Amino acid sequence: MIVSRQDERNFPMDLPDVISHILSKPGAAETLPFGPDTLVYKVGGKMFALASPDDFPAAVNLKCDPERALDLRDQYPAITPGYHMNKRHWNTLVLDGSVPAGLVRELIDHSYDLVVAGLPKGTVIR
Repeated sequence: MIVSRQDERNFPMDLPDVISHILSKPGAAETLPFGPDTLVYKVGGKMFALASPDDFPAAVNLKCDPERALDLRDQYPAITPGYHMNKRHWNTLVLDGSVPAGLVRELIDHSYDLVVAGLPKGTVIR
């Protein structure tokens, strides 16, 4: 079966897909500050995503604008207040296929952009 780029955006994302997109962001780095059970993704030394590789179904925590976070939680049962995070600024996305892949990518980008915007002026992102 041949899949178009448009159709590809609608296929569910699994954790390797999410990690690949996270690490495609400039300056993104995977760290293990809490041990091997929690993958922490940072830019400029600040967290913008977390995942537990052994969870099933897989999930990822992402930073989010507080108003948008509430709207997303109302629209998608698989998006909940951030597990072990500030519930106002973080969401947990369960990667069960119910959140469109395009939206998952957009929320990764949003989290990254929020953190980059909050970095001190002059911070170099490589």
